[in-house]
Amino acid sequence: MNRIDRLFNKKDKDILSIYFTAGFPALDSGVEIIKNLAAKDVGMIEVGVPFSDPMADGPVIQESSSKALRNGMTLELLLSQIEEVRKAVADTPIVLMGYLNPMMQYGIERLFARCKEVGVDALIIPDLPFNEYMRDFRNLSAKYDLPMIMLITPETDEERIQLIDSNCDGFIYMVSAAATTGTRDSFGTAQTDYFKRINSMNLKHRRLIGFGISNPSTLKEAFAYSSGAIIGSLFIKCLASEPTVDGAVDKMLATIGRV
Repeated sequence: MNRIDRLFNKKDKDILSIYFTAGFPALDSGVEIIKNLAAKDVGMIEVGVPFSDPMADGPVIQESSSKALRNGMTLELLLSQIEEVRKAVADTPIVLMGYLNPMMQYGIERLFARCKEVGVDALIIPDLPFNEYMRDFRNLSAKYDLPMIMLITPETDEERIQLIDSNCDGFIYMVSAAATTGTRDSFGTAQTDYFKRINSMNLKHRRLIGFGISNPSTLKEAFAYSSGAIIGSLFIKCLASEPTVDGAVDKMLATIGRV
């Protein structure tokens, strides 16, 4: 059973998933970050592949991606770091998140095979069109037992959401608003109406809400309307401002009221 399935079997609510950019703040930070997050009972970890044109990301993650590339991070090095950390972090799901271009350059089937080998549990490719997933990626996902996590937004129509729910595994990534990543003080009526609408569809897959979760209020709402929350920009800010990884994790958890 995939580690993501095991997580959802063990816990169906209040799951915390944390995103960080591989190679930030330092080239070798990733192993320590993953170990620290797992030790603090974070449910799932998303590792970002740095890219020069991260169009879905706001300025915080964009800058972390630029810094990671300047540090020398590559997709192959990232996968090697995950392979290393799997010896110490056996049970926490690790999701690889990145844009299509660097993955195509690496080689798609080569990527699936290597991800399976090193212990990656799922892939998120935000700029992968669903029809291309169905044509070129779905069979590889089944072959390597490596789910492809698809994103939905308030603008995704219900027919497409049902297709995603029927043809993808893992979980559904609910983007809180049709905007780039970043922190927000609160969710407005438009967001909560969207969360309620998706809940009413009775989808078979679990959903995690991401984009904009940065304090106890937004975390509470994400937990209320889904199985969990994904935090990225807030954690990147903490990694940039704190001198140690341990301090950054503690600061992030304190900021969202999880201490």
